[in-house]
Amino acid sequence: MTEADQRPCARAEASPWVRRFLAGVRPGGHVLDVACGGGRHVRAALARGLRVTGIDIDLADVADLAGRGDVRLVEADLETGAPFPLARERFDGVIVTNYLWRPILADIIGCVGADGVLIYETYALGHERHGRPVDPKFLLRPNELLEAALPRLVVVAFEHGEVQGARPRIVQRIAACGPKHPWAGSRPCPL
Repeated sequence: MTEADQRPCARAEASPWVRRFLAGVRPGGHVLDVACGGGRHVRAALARGLRVTGIDIDLADVADLAGRGDVRLVEADLETGAPFPLARERFDGVIVTNYLWRPILADIIGCVGADGVLIYETYALGHERHGRPVDPKFLLRPNELLEAALPRLVVVAFEHGEVQGARPRIVQRIAACGPKHPWAGSRPCPL
């Protein structure tokens, strides 16, 4: 399965999970959108006044954002076995939706700054009964995002289950923050 098979259409609305936890990114912060596809989360972050780096194998659906001072677009095939191209960078927010490539999972989580937020939502085992993706290498195992985030990040929200709607999905999603983020201490994440 390619990234294009997993990505939503360019005009899709931002995920409610992403919208909810984008509030945890500091004002004016810098967000990384991994496998940004049509740019629905790039655009949601920009609407909040955030700077965004979007990375994907094909940037055609976000070409209209090229040249903006608050957007950096990185064209890269993340599934070649090469090192994750942004592994040395730290971001105030890292967003991943509808994408899983286990060889770079630790690098993606490593991009979350000490006061940053990870917002991740993708398909989990059981989804195959609803359609693509059906290959287990693209479906999260139970607690996989928890295990990947801990102990480096503080988990503020985690869900694994079926999402109803026009297209039912089995998903796993997590919101976690770095140890210096306010949600990790005296100001817990609002519910």
